[in-house]
Amino acid sequence: MKPLNADLHCHSTVSDGLLAPSDLVRRARENGVELLALTDHDELGGLTEARATADEIGLRFVDGVEVSISWGDDQTVHIVALGIDPRNTDLIEGLRQVRSGRDSRAGHMAAELDKVGIHGAYEGALRHAGNPALVSRSHFARYIVEQGHVKDVKSVFDYWLAKGKPGYVEHAWATLEDALRWIHGAGGIAVIAHPGRYRLSKAELRALFIAFKDLGGRGIEILSGSAKDDEVREYSRIAREFGFLASRGSDFHGPGESWIDLGKMPDLPEDLTPVWSQLS
Repeated sequence: MKPLNADLHCHSTVSDGLLAPSDLVRRARENGVELLALTDHDELGGLTEARATADEIGLRFVDGVEVSISWGDDQTVHIVALGIDPRNTDLIEGLRQVRSGRDSRAGHMAAELDKVGIHGAYEGALRHAGNPALVSRSHFARYIVEQGHVKDVKSVFDYWLAKGKPGYVEHAWATLEDALRWIHGAGGIAVIAHPGRYRLSKAELRALFIAFKDLGGRGIEILSGSAKDDEVREYSRIAREFGFLASRGSDFHGPGESWIDLGKMPDLPEDLTPVWSQLS
């Protein structure tokens, strides 16, 4: 049987994507996606529009969100929530709390960037975000590219916005415990997003997997836009060891800015249980 073309991790203009929710859904359908989840950062505001468009064009849709958590020594980790009830009040309030620190962080980031000759960064990032509560590093990166300092968004992170670089500002997000409590309370399945992208040692990453499993976390993203072949093999092994469900998501943010387009990942290894087998 032909594997399902599921893409369970992508972003719209409601967080740091380049396409409106309806346009994102239509692009997914054009790319052959059969099951789509919109997972904006700490924000549920695009789900109604996305679902309405998915219903209109006959695309199976899953309500999702990507929750930012702090782990270990100031490491931001992302937990994708799938199959949530977006009306759940505890989830709504929890995400509001997570978003509340973005504007103050943005101000600090702009001040640090100003010191290294990148001026007007807060105003530029806000113009891209449209809302102080949604300002992210991606919005700063787009402004910096726009100003001609570097050629692409990835280079901005390499030079200015990654941990240890001039524009990086520490921020306390949700705890793993709180994030999983909100997700489970909203009836969702928690999935660790792109595990190969965190600056964690093997021991630290294993501690994350253990804590995640102990708290009822059920899935791990095996295939993402940034996943290399050796990472796919390693996290497939982790999925087998821990009994995690396997997820597949492009982490698409927009044309020309993402590792891969919607629905263009390889198939999951056949012996893994896909997370969508547990989604209604």
